[in-house]
Amino acid sequence: MDELDQALIALLRRNARLSVADLAHKLKVSRGTVTNRMRRLEDAGVILGYTVRLRPESEPERIRAWMSVLVEGNQTRAVIASLLGEPGVVKLHDTNGRWDLLAELEALSMNELSDILERIRLIKGIHSTETSIHLRTYR
Repeated sequence: MDELDQALIALLRRNARLSVADLAHKLKVSRGTVTNRMRRLEDAGVILGYTVRLRPESEPERIRAWMSVLVEGNQTRAVIASLLGEPGVVKLHDTNGRWDLLAELEALSMNELSDILERIRLIKGIHSTETSIHLRTYR
């Protein structure tokens, strides 16, 4: 995936109902380019489908996790671009302290979470990660 694919995925993650024309306008490319990119990402299994976002309480079976990410050297921008293109990352935060980034992850099963973690750990520029599974919200 290149930067255009990652930008396309990021837009779709925010609003999967955007039209091809709107996506093309926001990405400053032709509608044909967007259509071809989406088809290629779908055929490759990167985009598995399109969905809506629900309140967390409405999906109690969904697995949520937080991943702290330590970036190597000055590769933060490249790592952020890669993480924004990862379907399992629903939010990404810049932070301070020991970790450089904090990614909110969502999966439908432990197997899917394992696949997400594996893909993220293979991203060039990530030095180390630490993941905590969200068990319960009190407030």
